[in-house]
Amino acid sequence: MSAQPGIVFLEEWLKRKCINPDKFVTRKSNSSSARAIIQAWAELRGSLQNSSFSQRQLQSLRTLVDSQTSLHVADPQARLVLGILSSSNISLPYESYPLFFRLLYIWVRKASKPTAAIIDSAMDVLSNLFSSQFDSGNCHAFFSESVLLLGSFSFASSAFERTKTFCLDLLSRVFVEKRQVLGSFTELLPDVLAGVGYALSSSVTVHYVTILDSLFEIWGTKDGPHGNISHGLMILYLTDWVMSNLINFQFLDKVRIFLQETFGTSKENYTPFVVFMAAAGVLRAANRSTSSGVKLDIVSRIRTSAVVCMEALVSDLVSQALRFKELRNDSKNRLLLQCVSLALVRTGSFSSNSSFFVCLALALLTEMFPLPQLYESVFSSGRLKLNEVKEHVDSILFKEAGVITGIFCNQYLSADEENKNIVENFLWQYCQDVYFGYRQVALLLKGKANELLEVLEKIAESAFLMVVVFALAVTKHKLNSKFSQEMQMEVSLKILISFSCMEYFRHVRLPEYMETIRKVVATVNKNEYACTCFVNSMPSYSDLTNGPDQKSNYLWSKDEVQTARVLFYLRVIPTFIEYLPSLAFKNMIAPTVFLYLEHPNGKVAQASHSLFAAFMSMGKESEENDIASFKEQLVFHYIQRSLLGYPGITPFEGMASGVVGLVQHVPAGSPATYYCIQSLVDKANQLCFEANVSEADAWKRQQGEPEPSKKLLGLILRLVFLVDIQVLPKLMQLLAQLVTKLPQDAQDAVLNELYSQVANSDDVIRKPTLVSWLQSLSYLCAMGTHQNAASKESESEENPTLARVADPSSSVRLTAQL
Repeated sequence: MSAQPGIVFLEEWLKRKCINPDKFVTRKSNSSSARAIIQAWAELRGSLQNSSFSQRQLQSLRTLVDSQTSLHVADPQARLVLGILSSSNISLPYESYPLFFRLLYIWVRKASKPTAAIIDSAMDVLSNLFSSQFDSGNCHAFFSESVLLLGSFSFASSAFERTKTFCLDLLSRVFVEKRQVLGSFTELLPDVLAGVGYALSSSVTVHYVTILDSLFEIWGTKDGPHGNISHGLMILYLTDWVMSNLINFQFLDKVRIFLQETFGTSKENYTPFVVFMAAAGVLRAANRSTSSGVKLDIVSRIRTSAVVCMEALVSDLVSQALRFKELRNDSKNRLLLQCVSLALVRTGSFSSNSSFFVCLALALLTEMFPLPQLYESVFSSGRLKLNEVKEHVDSILFKEAGVITGIFCNQYLSADEENKNIVENFLWQYCQDVYFGYRQVALLLKGKANELLEVLEKIAESAFLMVVVFALAVTKHKLNSKFSQEMQMEVSLKILISFSCMEYFRHVRLPEYMETIRKVVATVNKNEYACTCFVNSMPSYSDLTNGPDQKSNYLWSKDEVQTARVLFYLRVIPTFIEYLPSLAFKNMIAPTVFLYLEHPNGKVAQASHSLFAAFMSMGKESEENDIASFKEQLVFHYIQRSLLGYPGITPFEGMASGVVGLVQHVPAGSPATYYCIQSLVDKANQLCFEANVSEADAWKRQQGEPEPSKKLLGLILRLVFLVDIQVLPKLMQLLAQLVTKLPQDAQDAVLNELYSQVANSDDVIRKPTLVSWLQSLSYLCAMGTHQNAASKESESEENPTLARVADPSSSVRLTAQL
């Protein structure tokens, strides 16, 4: 008799369904051979025949019980057990009684139709034992096995009604009197709950309310067990199993009593998390019964009762949380918060009540990703234990966080706007708390507790994914014409700032992330005020260089968390640089850009150069004089900083983009441009003649990365076609001086590159000048080659023809260039 025939031993099923089955005693499976089992039964028969019971028989008893999964107890063997228990000539040790009860339990659960007469005989034996043995010795195992056995007897379909009534009389008395044992022996909970579940599913209604009350009050008594999420899950699956039986067997009177006593009235000693999980279990059973042909009106009443109860509990919980702002020290409400989250995972969405949405938000931020609390414990207690954090990562709450996040985002769509705003603010503030907290923790623990940092970072990575998915849901809902421009701008700013705080934990490329960024940037860059607000949210120069705790040994370039956030700003700001007031760049961006030009991470330095180039490229020719003057001032600092770190810190591609941007957008004939080209040529000259580039074969290399000097020379050659016409003569003069000092192979390479660029140029203004200059430069290089050859062979001094013969490539090279 069971609505779920696959479940033979209810207690074992409950253990598997809870979080940590290792915490509970699990029966061994197939631990004994058939020979050992046969021998064990023979020992028990010998015990009855000889009217004695020794340690050998006790061990045989344990052998049988340990083989519960594979053991089959037939009627003769059940009678043998009852014969031993009822014999007045056998003195049994106290620890043998729970084992005998277990054998009878195996018999009644595995028998297709247990013999009613044997059950009656068993009840007579049990009644006598309870009156004589219950209070002697250590009674905790006696108690749990008694409840389990009595419950299974009351659930047996073949038992007589009077026998079932007698079972429930005895069970209710034992359960009420001895349930405080569970406070000290919580490992017995699955057995006791299973016995109660059998009793609640019995066809007899006697003592139903008493048993229900005793069940729901277990965790509310003074000496009762401390509730946890494992207990909550066992209650959920237990009530699911019980209600499925009551519905399928059409025990409608018991259904009505269950709903009325559990959800219809408020009882002081009922523990909220137990009631909530029971309601979730009832809801699961009702949802499953809808598709099994049960009358819809019955299922609807059951479902409504459960949902109303759950909504009331969650609403009260959210009200307390929002009123007092803190649940950390309230273990009961925290447990209820955890249970709500897991219950929603196991029941699916069933209510549009906004309280569930807020509750899930609180659970995600404080129970699944409790990063601010973990950071605080590092500083307050001085040491956060690694095993505690690992246990959290291995917990069911953390593992289910992804599913809960999906439900959370779905709930967002049905929540009212007030609660949406409340939760959004929770999330955005959480991101900032994570950033500031992890930054301090990383600086404190780096090199001291790296493994702890890694586990904390793993939690933060999952939190980042949750934030991204939620932010996408927010953008889809609010970034449209239904909301004002001011509202859209405010939401976009908060998302951008939140993403900057979580950037350090972004290790994978997410389509949701890119989509959200595109949407919010498109909203922000339409408004100058929004752009300015975003820039002002960037850490100030003082914050960047002084560190979170103002320590004297703080090194900003080693602060990876802060660097990741700044990199986010450096990448986002260029997307709306044209809408940004120059004053904002001057006051907030420029100091940061010039600081991070010297960052050892090439990716970060590159972003700084790109942002500088974007700023130099913004604006029009008619821009105000003070803006143009500010740009020119920046050029001097930029060139100094860039060339000082090149090669080494300064990435060439970044510097090249900055140089190209500045020469094209500063005023014509600006001293800044002259300074730029003079500095570049000087640096190239230094690299060519101090970094072994002047070796004869250096310019012939075709494999590998080009030398820094080659890169810089290539940039200078490119500037010939980019600088304004007023600066061009000076650049040609400086470049000619540099080229004529190079070795022949280097000259050939430079002249070939120049010739190619001039030939392909469509600039009708500067091309004639460049052709004439290139001819002169080629001639100078050729003459320099002749003079070098003449110094080696005196014959060339008397006969120029001999000089050309000595170096026949010179005339060919000159002709080729022209």
